[in-house]
Amino acid sequence: PMLRALGMDRKIDLGPWTRPAIVALAKGKRLRGTKLDPFGRAHVRKLERDLVAEYRTVVERLHRGLTSSNHAEAVRIASLPDIVRGYEDRKVLRAAEYRSELKEALTFWPQ
Repeated sequence: PMLRALGMDRKIDLGPWTRPAIVALAKGKRLRGTKLDPFGRAHVRKLERDLVAEYRTVVERLHRGLTSSNHAEAVRIASLPDIVRGYEDRKVLRAAEYRSELKEALTFWPQ
């Protein structure tokens, strides 16, 4: 994603000289999800965090209105996030599709 943001549109070949940088990135895994995460500020990462929060809200709403007659619909709505897959641009596009489908599906769901 960083290279794409810099204008590179194809994969690059990394030689053995990049090993120290790769090891440093691997050790930086501990920073994931913290304020020190340098990649966490990317638009897609913010979108992912927003989607998680939205999903929790939706599941709570589904739980409040759940009955035996609407169980199948609740399962269908709860599985909508499965369409949000892919990298960068695709994920953003599919998140918009998810939000649109979710809005439509929840119009008839009890508050």
